[in-house]
Amino acid sequence: MNLKKLPEDEKPRERLIKYGKENISNNELIEIILKSGTKKMGIKEISYNILSSVNNINELSNIEINTLMKIEGMSKIKAIEIVAAIELGRRVYEDNKYKNLVYLTSPMAIVDYFHTLYKNVTQEMFYVVYLDNQKKYIDKKLLFLGTVNYSLVHPREIFKTAYLLSASYIVCIHNHPSGNSTPSKNDIDLTKKIEQLGNLHGIILMDHIIIGNDNYYSFFEDNNL
Repeated sequence: MNLKKLPEDEKPRERLIKYGKENISNNELIEIILKSGTKKMGIKEISYNILSSVNNINELSNIEINTLMKIEGMSKIKAIEIVAAIELGRRVYEDNKYKNLVYLTSPMAIVDYFHTLYKNVTQEMFYVVYLDNQKKYIDKKLLFLGTVNYSLVHPREIFKTAYLLSASYIVCIHNHPSGNSTPSKNDIDLTKKIEQLGNLHGIILMDHIIIGNDNYYSFFEDNNL
């Protein structure tokens, strides 16, 4: 169906304006993103095909461009538009969640907020979370991505950002793609080095947390700090 032929009050953009974003369907949201159909298939059919390809809309959160392109009526450009919209929504949600943090005073609270950073990740990512003097979230920074060689996770970068943000506490978080959160010797050595330098600079390492598959290791909880 060509959207141009629809009455004005039935077009998805107009319905969103009239009734509000919360009151239009998932199909209509997808139609707004896609903007138009193709010569062979109308936009409403394409929207229906996309939603019919998953059991529920949450499954679209991790859908890939190549998967979308296999859906009847989809092109590479339209697949990119859908993926980009989903990713933008994810970033808005995540950033808003972090800005509304209150106090991060326990490893479990930290894991609850940040474990989604590592969802479906197949390589190691080393983040540092920066906190103020009340242990309230300021910002986070990804310092390393890949197979961890700890000579590349340089404490200088950790503390340079801490000074710029006027942070009083830091929390290091990284993942083990193997799923086993037990710290390696490199993990232990790096943690001790960061702790010592933090004490010297007056910026306290509050914890170093390793994320596994449905498990985590906290140096603080294990009395290794």
